[in-house]
Amino acid sequence: MPYFHLTPTLRVFAFLCLFAGGEIIDAADPIVLVSESAVPGLRQPQASVSNTGSIVVTFGAGDVVYFCKSADQGRSFTTPAKVGHVPKLALGMRRGPRIVAIDDLVVITAISHKTGNVLAWRSLDGGASWSDSADVNDEVRSAREGLHDLAAGPGGLLFCTWLDLRNGRTQVYGARSEDRGKTWEKNVHVYTSPSGTVCECCHPSVVTDQSGNVHVLWRNLIDGNRDMYVTTSEDGGQSFGRAEKLGVASWQLNACPMDGGDIAVDSDGELRTVWRHDRSIYSAELGLKQEKFLGRGEQPSIAATLDGCYISWVDRRGGDLRLMQPDSATPITVETKASDPVLAASFSGNGPIVLIWESKQDDVSSIRLAIVRE
Repeated sequence: MPYFHLTPTLRVFAFLCLFAGGEIIDAADPIVLVSESAVPGLRQPQASVSNTGSIVVTFGAGDVVYFCKSADQGRSFTTPAKVGHVPKLALGMRRGPRIVAIDDLVVITAISHKTGNVLAWRSLDGGASWSDSADVNDEVRSAREGLHDLAAGPGGLLFCTWLDLRNGRTQVYGARSEDRGKTWEKNVHVYTSPSGTVCECCHPSVVTDQSGNVHVLWRNLIDGNRDMYVTTSEDGGQSFGRAEKLGVASWQLNACPMDGGDIAVDSDGELRTVWRHDRSIYSAELGLKQEKFLGRGEQPSIAATLDGCYISWVDRRGGDLRLMQPDSATPITVETKASDPVLAASFSGNGPIVLIWESKQDDVSSIRLAIVRE
C-alpha cells in the first residue's frame, strides 16, 4: 500500500501545551487523515490499536467502507483503500463501520440499511488484502437500525453486538466468532427490556477483558427512563447474565437522545463506563454507584490504559471536542467544530492512544486524528 506522511507531525507534548483550563489558547492544525476532496462524503471514523502498536482506521463514504493503517505510531498512514461495497451503508449518529486489530488480523463490520444485515470483512495480512464479506446476523433485515459495535478478546475471540428488530421490537443481540472472523456463530439474545424495547436509536457498545468475559452496554427504556445498563457473559459471549443499571439517577425522556455510551476495562480488570444523561457527561463503575459528573456535552468515548482512562466528548454535535486525561479533573479542548469522537487503545493497554473524529473547518469536512499518548 502507498503511504502518505502527515504534516505537521503531531506530538502529544506540543499538542497539549496549546491548551489550558479547558480552553484553546493558540490554534494549531491537527492531523488531517483524509479530507472530502480525496474521499467525498466521508463519515464516521473508527480506530483500533493492535497489540504490536499499529493503528488501523475505518470510515464510510457513500456505499463504500474504507481502511487505512499506520505502522509507525501515527507518523504516516496508508492511502485509504476500499474494503467493500455496502448498499445503503448505515452512517451517521454513531452508525458506520467498526474495526478491531490483533497482530496481523484486522476485522471490519458494517451494516446495510437495504438488507438490514451486519457484514464482516477480515484481513490476515494487516489490511493488505481483504476477504469477501460474511454475514454476522442470522435473521435477514434484523439489524436494519444500523447501530452496532465490535470487540476482540483473548485467543482471537470476536464479538459483535447490535440493536435487533427480528421480533418486532428493539432488542440487543450479538454473535461471536472463534475462527478470526471467517464465520459467525448462531446469534445470541443479549437483552430484552421489560417495557418491550430498549432505546431505539442509541448505539450499543461492547468490550472484552483478559479473562474472555464479554461486556455489553446499551441505553435501556424502562417505564420511560432511558438509562444505561450493562450485562456480562462469562462464557465468551455464548450467554449473558442479569442486566445492571449504571448510576443512581434516572433520565425520564419521551424521545430517543440518539447517543449511546462507551465502556472499557481498566488495568485492574474493572469496568469503566461513560455516557450522556440529559446535557451532561458522566462516568461510573459497574452497578448502582454514584455517577461522576465530567462536563456538559454528548457523544462520549473512553479508552483504558495502564496509566488510567482517557475520556472524550463534544460539548455539542459540531462543537468543541474535549479530552479528559488520567488523574485530571479538567478537560482540555482539542478542537472546535468536531463530531463523533472515538478513542482507541490496544487490548493490552500498551502502545499509542488514538483520538479520531469528524471535523468541519472552513466548510470543508475531514477526518482528523491525534495521538494523545505515544
